Amino acid sequence: MSSSSSENDQAREDNVLERIAQIVGQRNIPAGEVHIGDDAAVLGPFLGQVVVSTDVAVYGIHLDIKHFSLEDLGFKAVTSALSDLAAMGAHPRGLAVAVSAPPGTDLEQLHRGIALASEATGCPVIGGDLSSATDTSVAVSVFGEVPLGEAVLRSGAKDGDEIFVTGVLGRASAGLRLRRGGASLDNELVEAQRRPLARINEGIAARDSGVSAMMDLSDGIGLDLHRLATASKVGFALRHVPIADGATLQEAMSGGEDYELLITTSDPEKLIATFLERGLRAPISIGTIVLDSETRTLEGQPIEKLGWQHQL
Repeated sequence: MSSSSSENDQAREDNVLERIAQIVGQRNIPAGEVHIGDDAAVLGPFLGQVVVSTDVAVYGIHLDIKHFSLEDLGFKAVTSALSDLAAMGAHPRGLAVAVSAPPGTDLEQLHRGIALASEATGCPVIGGDLSSATDTSVAVSVFGEVPLGEAVLRSGAKDGDEIFVTGVLGRASAGLRLRRGGASLDNELVEAQRRPLARINEGIAARDSGVSAMMDLSDGIGLDLHRLATASKVGFALRHVPIADGATLQEAMSGGEDYELLITTSDPEKLIATFLERGLRAPISIGTIVLDSETRTLEGQPIEKLGWQHQL
């Protein structure tokens, strides 16, 4: 390759990176911090403990390529990663995005979705990377903070705890079904599939109210509640599952991607009061944690594990 060709390729890459930086860059960077534009980001001191998570979204696997855009993929990738911080009760400090895509991919459209999710949650994009690949994927690493020793784990549920979720379930799965059936992108349930929001404020409120365990419902309550119970070495007895209007019980149980939070607490009154004091929708009580780890029921009937299973 000639030196002029190499220089032209480098110029094109620099132009792409500059446009992306303009799309996702934070306008008001805290004093002393360095975000996009250097070899690495520099953040100010974290409060208490640092909470870190990484999530990967692949176009055509985690989002239907026939019915949703690259902008939707970028948005969902950020939400999926930030939801892990919400599940720990963490306050987000920044996110880094690594994109792999075939030549010709509209990277600006993809990063507009990333920027929209970043703005919606108040979590700045602090850096990232680009690489060529045969498929389009977005890897998002998120960084958050919690007061020392206060991160909420999924392993703390105790016998007698009340089980809550932060919202009705099945919206995202129903939205995917409706979109494939011809529903418009602005349909409320379709919006839940393509533009879900991480429950950051709800996670912090739950932590502040002293909940015993928490996790996000990314793979469906029919699977995620089993995971929480196994981690806590307990069982559960559900009275009901709150189903979104327009969704089915199966979608609510196993559809996944709702990104609501699953919470257990020994003080339900304090949990509800904290949510309401902060202007948040009251969480929904759905059942009770029981001591016997073999007891896992809905309305007295055993619940099998139903939900999104990751393929490797």
